[in-house]
Amino acid sequence: MSSVQTYFNDIESGMNLPVLAKTPTTRQLVMYAGASGDFYEVHYDIEFARARDLSGVIVHGALKSGFIGQLLSDWAGIEGTIKRLDIQYRSMDVANSTMWCKGIVRSKQIVDGKGIVECDVWIENASGEKTTAGSASILLPIRV
Repeated sequence: MSSVQTYFNDIESGMNLPVLAKTPTTRQLVMYAGASGDFYEVHYDIEFARARDLSGVIVHGALKSGFIGQLLSDWAGIEGTIKRLDIQYRSMDVANSTMWCKGIVRSKQIVDGKGIVECDVWIENASGEKTTAGSASILLPIRV
């Protein structure tokens, strides 16, 4: 988590969130399989994945959601809260390839004295394709 606190007062619609680059390795996918209980071989067995016409082992969708969650929690800071995160998996990402977690502020409003920020979030591969996309609501502190 970032040591820098993001405040509602400093946010504007159209503002980009800082980019988070991730390059998950096959080892990380094996570790994630153990933690999540998702042992489908396409996530760690290269021969199994290739036999299914995949270019390599593929990153777990839920792990990609976790990467987006990291992007948001790092940006929101210790006093921020992710209130909602909706994700759609549109395409596969393969291990050992860099993906970029990105986001943009869609809107902001104060509701019941709380700063709510709506964001669009996504993951892009090296070709610029959005492989994962979604939206989030973030509660940010208001600087007095």
